[in-house]
Amino acid sequence: MLRSLYVRDYALIDELEITFGSGLNIITGETGTGKSILVGALRMILGDRANTDVVREGAKKAVIEGVFDEANLDRVRQLLAEHAIDTDPLPRLILRRQITKHGSRGFINDTPATLDVMRAVSSELMDLHGQHEHQSLLDTATHLRLVDSFGGLGGLVQHYQQKRREVAALVDEYDELAARERELQEQRELYGFQIKEIDAVDPQPDEEEQLRAEERVLEHAERLYDATAALYEMLFASENAVHDQLVVARNELQDLARIDDAFAPQVEEMQSAQIIVNELASFLQDYNAHVEFDPERLEVIRERITELERLKRKYGGSLEAVLDHRARIGEQYALAEDFEGNLERLAHQIEAAQTELTDAAQRLSAKRREVAGRMEAAIEEELRTLGMPDSRFDVRFEQLPADDGWIRPTGTEARYKALPRGMDQAAFYLSTNVGEPPKPLVDVASGGEISRIMLALKTILAKSERLPILVFDEIDNGVSGDMARRVGESMYSLARYHQIVAITHLPQIAALGDVHFVVDKTVADGRTHTTIRRLPEDEHAAQVATLISGTDVTDAALKSARELMHTPGNSC
Repeated sequence: MLRSLYVRDYALIDELEITFGSGLNIITGETGTGKSILVGALRMILGDRANTDVVREGAKKAVIEGVFDEANLDRVRQLLAEHAIDTDPLPRLILRRQITKHGSRGFINDTPATLDVMRAVSSELMDLHGQHEHQSLLDTATHLRLVDSFGGLGGLVQHYQQKRREVAALVDEYDELAARERELQEQRELYGFQIKEIDAVDPQPDEEEQLRAEERVLEHAERLYDATAALYEMLFASENAVHDQLVVARNELQDLARIDDAFAPQVEEMQSAQIIVNELASFLQDYNAHVEFDPERLEVIRERITELERLKRKYGGSLEAVLDHRARIGEQYALAEDFEGNLERLAHQIEAAQTELTDAAQRLSAKRREVAGRMEAAIEEELRTLGMPDSRFDVRFEQLPADDGWIRPTGTEARYKALPRGMDQAAFYLSTNVGEPPKPLVDVASGGEISRIMLALKTILAKSERLPILVFDEIDNGVSGDMARRVGESMYSLARYHQIVAITHLPQIAALGDVHFVVDKTVADGRTHTTIRRLPEDEHAAQVATLISGTDVTDAALKSARELMHTPGNSC
């Protein structure tokens, strides 16, 4: 649940903190007091883009922070882990946004987070429905997403979208190859010549370094022979060889050690030196015996290096570049050599991928029709509760035929477009009167009916998605009287399972709140301030009465308020 919301230097808000309760949280206030500002602040921690003008005049930055409890959801934990955000505070989660005149920054548990990440995390916690967003119901593009959300079809949709991406990648590859046919055929002769030229030399990785090392040795063979012979003579074979001098020194140290133990370690050091000299002399003798004087081999190496240098000048400046060029043109030459065969292989791959795509699309489509039946019944039940007893709600699907469609159902010649979310388009139809056939929602629903339909949708979606927090910003527009009471009762019932924050101007809804907040606007020191306070229980009825009769609360209004507050299970 949303435990608290802290706002500082945001629009007309100097500083405030709201501690929410479980159940139904009601926010009321006169028009213009700043209720919409609170919603705007809440949207900031949900990842909406920020207008830098919201920073309060004279302040350096605006800060909005929301603290969520009981947020130990598997999906939230997964998202935090994926983006290297600390999960230790769970089930407590802190979303914070800082806005300056130059931009904004987001944080989750004090770790910087992009807006995309904030949106992804917050979407698992909260659904915010603004006062104008119920108009989205009139856009059929949203209907399919609502069906999928109700049915929990996200996994099937993702599987379909993966198959669609695979087909798209293969089709792009096929189209690109087909478009390059002329280019490849024109370059085929050139590539063939270059391949023949490089392969005739057959350069090998690291070959040049090895050749140049061998070249240096052969060029300096005489110097290497003379120097190793002289060093061996100096260390081991001459009359005063270093080896013999070390033997004399070792014997002298051994005599001294018999007098004073302090010389014992030095005897060991001298023996080590003697071993090192012996090994070095042995190496020099062996190296000297194998020094080669081979002018013919030296000439072969020089010719080979010349060939490699020629290739390097033509194909990139380094042996690695030559080999990379050979690999690249080899692929292109192979494509040109078997152009038709490559196209045919790609066509077979596309056909197989489209078969998998069709299977995914048909399984998703069949599941949607099953879900739609349950959704229709659930919405009609909710609409009856909301005062629309004769309503009939239909979800209708259609597919878009296309000659070049990627979806090809088995046993038919038909082909359909592979749309971003499947082969289906969905549209909601509604009839509110007995005997009238359902018509497109956009054609038949009034403003008040749209509000109730959206509330019905939110109710059944909340039950199916288990979203812990729902925010309604004046969703009650267009309803009044008994209908308003029914909307309030629906919210109240839903709030037994979900935390709800509802901004309203209707007393029928405000009366049912478990917690009631009032937004006020005041002027102090020449500045306008928006504040909010949580009403104690004994002020709740008076505030509901002001929604009935205005600022002059009458006894009749107060009595009506108490009657509205009477709901089974409500502590009021």
